[in-house]
Amino acid sequence: MKFRSRLQRAPEVPTSSMADIAFLLIIFFMLTAVFTSNRGLQFAFPKEDPTRLDVQPEEAVHIKITGEQQYLVDKTPMSLGSLAGYVEAKMGQNPNKPVIIQTQGHVPYRVMIEVFDVLRQLEVKNISVPTESEVERWKTFGVFE
Repeated sequence: MKFRSRLQRAPEVPTSSMADIAFLLIIFFMLTAVFTSNRGLQFAFPKEDPTRLDVQPEEAVHIKITGEQQYLVDKTPMSLGSLAGYVEAKMGQNPNKPVIIQTQGHVPYRVMIEVFDVLRQLEVKNISVPTESEVERWKTFGVFE
């Protein structure tokens, strides 16, 4: 006698526990992994060399415009003409010396342009105009007053 099965099942692979197995494998590898800790960078300090030249930090020329025809150049009051002579002498020592122009809020824009024109005639290459946040930050170091 032949028995026929009434239900025809399609072959399938049970995947219900695959997520559980993957999770357990992840936990196993996390627990058995070796974690290394770096104790810091390994470096050696240079030896003292008596033949080494002492290099002084480069100071910038600081031009503060306080009003019309009122300029403080490295904390010394100057006119626009004497400002040009002072900056020209400093640029003769080092043509790449930075020049910082700081203006106050009430000063007309054209006054700063006049200073820019003088610096352009002197062929100054490194001109900087700091933002208010930079001025506040550098005040703590005594750069700006």
